[in-house]
Amino acid sequence: MNTPIDATTTDAWTSLTGHQQELVPDLRGWFATDPARAERLTRTVGDLHVDLSKNLVTDETLRLLVALADQVGLEDRIEAMVRGDRINVTEDRAVLHTALRRPAGAEPPLVVDGQDVDADVQAELTKMYAFADEVRSGRWTGITGKPVRTVVNIGIGGSDLGPVMAYEALAPYVQDGLEVRFVSNIDPSDVAETVAGLDPETTLFIVASKTFGTLETLTNARLARAWLWERLAAAGAIGDTDEARTQAVARHFVAVSTALDKVAAFGIDPANAFGFWDWVGGRYSLDSAIGTSLAIAVGPAAFGEMLAGFHTVDEHLRTAPFDQNVPVLMGLLNVWYVNFLGAHTHAVLPYAQHLHRFPAYLQQLTMESNGKSVRWDGSPVTTDTGEIFWGEPGTNGQHAFYQLIHQGTRLIPADFIAVATPAHPLRDAAAGDVDVHELFLANFFAQTKALAFGKTAEEVRAEGTAEDVVPARVFSGNRPTTSVLAPALTPGVLGQLIALYEHITFVQGVVWGIDSFDQWGVELGKKLALEIAPAVAGDRGAVAEQDPSTRGLIEYYLAHRTR
Repeated sequence: MNTPIDATTTDAWTSLTGHQQELVPDLRGWFATDPARAERLTRTVGDLHVDLSKNLVTDETLRLLVALADQVGLEDRIEAMVRGDRINVTEDRAVLHTALRRPAGAEPPLVVDGQDVDADVQAELTKMYAFADEVRSGRWTGITGKPVRTVVNIGIGGSDLGPVMAYEALAPYVQDGLEVRFVSNIDPSDVAETVAGLDPETTLFIVASKTFGTLETLTNARLARAWLWERLAAAGAIGDTDEARTQAVARHFVAVSTALDKVAAFGIDPANAFGFWDWVGGRYSLDSAIGTSLAIAVGPAAFGEMLAGFHTVDEHLRTAPFDQNVPVLMGLLNVWYVNFLGAHTHAVLPYAQHLHRFPAYLQQLTMESNGKSVRWDGSPVTTDTGEIFWGEPGTNGQHAFYQLIHQGTRLIPADFIAVATPAHPLRDAAAGDVDVHELFLANFFAQTKALAFGKTAEEVRAEGTAEDVVPARVFSGNRPTTSVLAPALTPGVLGQLIALYEHITFVQGVVWGIDSFDQWGVELGKKLALEIAPAVAGDRGAVAEQDPSTRGLIEYYLAHRTR
């Protein structure tokens, strides 16, 4: 498929446009006249129970959206992705993150360009799992023979957001006595405060950079290496020789990279480098060797359960009819809100504290993927693309931004995510032995109900509210939400959630005809930063070359930098 089908030229798009103009959203009325609406608009994928009934759609809306998916060739595009076609056209790469979670022995084997992808993936997983077991068992030791107690993952973008999100999500599964910390920002405060208080003799650094050339990652890796040398020398653990320092790095640093020459030049034994492939995009790489820190923390068995969760949703995407296909329907709903109802943002609101980094993870996944203004053939897009993803865990968000979602003038579709069984089932004895998770989930259920059905002026008056206050206490309702419930936040459920949103993002990209797998938008600023660096260092000639605004800002910085 060299030229994307322009969605706006399809019969389904024309029908959806007319349908939207005639549709008057009325969730109260729709539920009142259709008792089966919730049951009919609820779907399952793996362990996920997904209620779509509080969205601003009718059966006809969904029928037309599914027709749109058919008419833009979504089925063919799914098959092209999973079989390894080079659908990342601007980088001439396959898009095979789904291959990272295929089970061992899957049939038929996945062979792309003559390469047995399954064999490659399983070999790297085996290597990563063996190393994780070495660290977890204490057999891997630092330079002084002490086992690892803290792993510091140094990466940025997908080499950070995925691992840190998953580590926080699976905190109850982390082995006692092990801790993982994460460094990503080139702000020196990040690395300085991350290593503060650590014992260098029991600290292992993982440097995650495919090319081993990412500016932020390599800068932080060098700072971490200097810290290690300084602290080990101060403790008398190593001598002041190059050989001693090299030996220290070999025991306290490993890499996730394919640039083995650069890994070796840094001092890391190439045997302790874990690789992945150019068909793995950074924001899709958690389930590759980028997840080494997570595999160490939770163990190979739990990591494997997470991969199985991913695979469950992969197979659902590939095989389920579109009208039952959860990522397809959720992706199409996002298109409906962006292109037909004018939504600009999308909230993700996990009512599970361990998912507190999930919205941040989704920001890269969705906005780096679909923040595009040209289609995959280089032609301009024909409609709006992408939306701003954001969110915080409940109930924190209720006391921050829910006011805007409930009573503001913006349409903000929201996904609410919760689990039935908490990691810590605590009770509040002082409040009558209240089950705190029940109280927490009552908020989850109440918010989607309030957003859907609102509160009329008559209902407000019936409460005895003064007439001059009535308008301020009216809730319009018809604020769309999707509710996602799971039995518990297990590794498998986490994998299902991540894959769900990966494929939601993909579906939207197909409708819009864009390449959801490149990210050229991040390159210009990085290039300019290198060019501006001499000016920031005080090179007057370089300062003079800047535009007036940038020059003025740099001058202010130079005048006020004190240390």
